[in-house]
Amino acid sequence: MASVHREFVVEAAPEEVWDVLSDFGAVHERLAPGFVVSTRLDADTRTVTFADGTIVSERLVALDPVSRRVAYTVVGGSLHPSHHHATMQALPEDGGRTLFVWHTDVLPDVLAETMAEFVELGSAVISRTLRASGTPLPTGSGLDQENTSRPGGHREGDRRADG
Repeated sequence: MASVHREFVVEAAPEEVWDVLSDFGAVHERLAPGFVVSTRLDADTRTVTFADGTIVSERLVALDPVSRRVAYTVVGGSLHPSHHHATMQALPEDGGRTLFVWHTDVLPDVLAETMAEFVELGSAVISRTLRASGTPLPTGSGLDQENTSRPGGHREGDRRADG
């Protein structure tokens, strides 16, 4: 099984990051605008359309306000993992900041590079979106659309893909 892990510090309070992260149906508006172009929520499953045209259905596994953690799994769409489980968590960091942690496990291993690219690019967008003094930037707030149009550009050391 491949694991992809990414962490970064956000210049916002964990409660503020959690407010955005826990809005499961508004990823395209609040968490990753430009990288995710639309989200449709139907009960516990959201259909997410990425800027590159990839569409996935993600089922909510857990929404835990105490640990500020969201867990979800891909259950359909353009990607066809035999197993997928991801978590995003907003942890307290010194100075009132937030450590954002995104971890994904995926099978088959051949999807590891694709998943790592999505996590890396998504992390860059999320970091920029949440950076402004605890107030998420609105859609179209100057995000580099060219760099969010397709997965790629990851840096070694920022992710781990173990087979």
